[in-house]
Amino acid sequence: MVSGFNLDWGIAIYALPLLLGGIKLTIIITIAGLFFGFLLGAAAGLARTSKNKPLYGIATVYVEAIRGTPILVQALYLYFGVNQLLMQTINWKIESVPAGIIAIAINSGAYIAEIVRGAVQSIDKGQVEAGRSLGLSSFKTFYYVVWPQAFKRMIPPLGNQFIISLKDTSLFAFIAVGELLRQGQIVISATFAAFEIYTMVAVLYLAMTLSISTVLRFVEKRLDVS
Repeated sequence: MVSGFNLDWGIAIYALPLLLGGIKLTIIITIAGLFFGFLLGAAAGLARTSKNKPLYGIATVYVEAIRGTPILVQALYLYFGVNQLLMQTINWKIESVPAGIIAIAINSGAYIAEIVRGAVQSIDKGQVEAGRSLGLSSFKTFYYVVWPQAFKRMIPPLGNQFIISLKDTSLFAFIAVGELLRQGQIVISATFAAFEIYTMVAVLYLAMTLSISTVLRFVEKRLDVS
């Protein structure tokens, strides 16, 4: 038995307000990043279904490059690599929080692109032909017939991506973003209570992901997603 090792959970309770502040920033970065990630992913996903070769090629390079590299590398490249270039050229830099949002947007966008592509291509072509036979334009057929059904099928994987991106924000502690993990590290540096604080951080992440999963199951049930 190791002597002199005493757990003090009071430190974790005392640090809870600071950790909750980190949760707030974690959620803001996740939601903002996924908002822009969905826009980027939807555009790339639709481009991946296009017969336009340049659009298809650009979207494919983006998806494969981002999915083939870790988000931590992407965040470090953006915050240190791109910022170095920006400082040398226009004397301006991307701050840590915007860098985190951009990293989530770019990373999640590549995965959302495949979600969009798969959902759109899963719609039976007969429905497209039916819409066209009714006199709808290609755009209106897509907007009124294909997209609503495809979006319904996207809900479960989009929910999973939300959880993945939320957990990925913990990596932004490496670029000094004050999210949940970073706040925990700050407390540990002052108290040396690593076991207690990291346990509390893990519990808070688990509480967030379980809450999101519960909401998603409710939404899927209400919308009868299958």
